[in-house]
Amino acid sequence: MNRRALFLEALGIGTEWVPRHASAVQIEPEAGLASGEAPSLGAPSLEPASAMEAVAPTPRQPVIPIVSDDGLPLSVGESIGESLADPPDDLSALDWQALEARVAGCTACQLCSTRTRTVFGVGDREADWMLIGEAPGENEDRQGEPFVGQAGKLLDNMLASLQLARGRNVFIANVLKCRPPGNRNPEPAEVEQCEPFLRRQIALVRPRLIVVLGRFAAQTLLRTTTPISKLRGTVHRYEGIPVVVTYHPAYLLRTLTDKARAWEDLCLARDVYRQHDPATPADLLDSDRLDSDRLDSERTGGAGGSDAGAGH
Repeated sequence: MNRRALFLEALGIGTEWVPRHASAVQIEPEAGLASGEAPSLGAPSLEPASAMEAVAPTPRQPVIPIVSDDGLPLSVGESIGESLADPPDDLSALDWQALEARVAGCTACQLCSTRTRTVFGVGDREADWMLIGEAPGENEDRQGEPFVGQAGKLLDNMLASLQLARGRNVFIANVLKCRPPGNRNPEPAEVEQCEPFLRRQIALVRPRLIVVLGRFAAQTLLRTTTPISKLRGTVHRYEGIPVVVTYHPAYLLRTLTDKARAWEDLCLARDVYRQHDPATPADLLDSDRLDSDRLDSERTGGAGGSDAGAGH
């Protein structure tokens, strides 16, 4: 019989007993037994009758697996907090307040270093009509609201001709939330970083109709490189929502002859909206022509508007 068996027999423990946890019994190396020293059990010396109690393993606690919301087990070291948090680039769960805060703190592209304020959007957040422009201009950058320069006044007049207004059944936003320096055209990388914010805004508003103002906005939303001249006059779709394309108001200030075409686009938008909402009172959409005084009041010459982009 070996030394270990002799020791166990002296304690009154059968040789077939095997501890479940190595940590429950801490036995000194066999060299210590040769010297006649008693092995350490990690506890005061006990009589043989209580030795079993001293070395009996502590009952193992049941292991409760941690799973994510989709029922999959979490990887080792992954915390519950991490599993519940949205990925940094996921905006699909953000409400208006959280989305606006995310826009205000965005540093995803170089425009964050030159902006004064982000331009989130303005209007009725449950509107039937959603107007989408390209990028903020100088006045928008300073005030934090889209379309507040001369182009903004023209846009207000265009809306008024349809008995609409910024705070009444209309929400206005831009593709970019920061002003490009010098009102230059948006760069592809900037559009790529900012576009998810716009798409989340559309999902939150859930408009019945989208009117796109300008080439960059149209090409971004519709995923096309087709010129705006060929996009006009046709009803497009964005995730099932009718989309009508027209010129940017800043472009119309420079090219007065295209105001008539812009009015045609608004009439198309009005008809599409009426078709998709037959319950709309007729007097809300009974305009037969755009008030020429309202349009011509913005004939300031030159760029006039502070909105960025060529708008055509």
